[in-house]
Amino acid sequence: MASPKPETLQLNSDFRRAYARGKVYTDPALVTYVVKNRAGICRIGITTSKKIGCAVKRNRARRVIRAAAERLPQIEKHVDLVFVARTKTAYQKSTEIAEIMRSQLEKAGVIQHEEG
Repeated sequence: MASPKPETLQLNSDFRRAYARGKVYTDPALVTYVVKNRAGICRIGITTSKKIGCAVKRNRARRVIRAAAERLPQIEKHVDLVFVARTKTAYQKSTEIAEIMRSQLEKAGVIQHEEG
């Protein structure tokens, strides 16, 4: 059931490219940037700013986003996803964030809408 673990974005230039050229999908708990890449694989990046709170809250927000991303169905190749945590992210469960993620990625056309 679990898809192979996606690559992670690590270079600042990749994040900046996503912010500049990517399509943005927002929610009170999560912001998602979607941009096509030439790498031929799906890459995921997670960012949390100090506005969220102390290191404990930022790390929790990252863990919640990472766990939610693992629940997603197969994601289209050739795409970079950047998930930006918001203040509410640290207080939500990964299942709630996964639903938000799924709806944002369906709007982006990266995953297919599942019936039933």
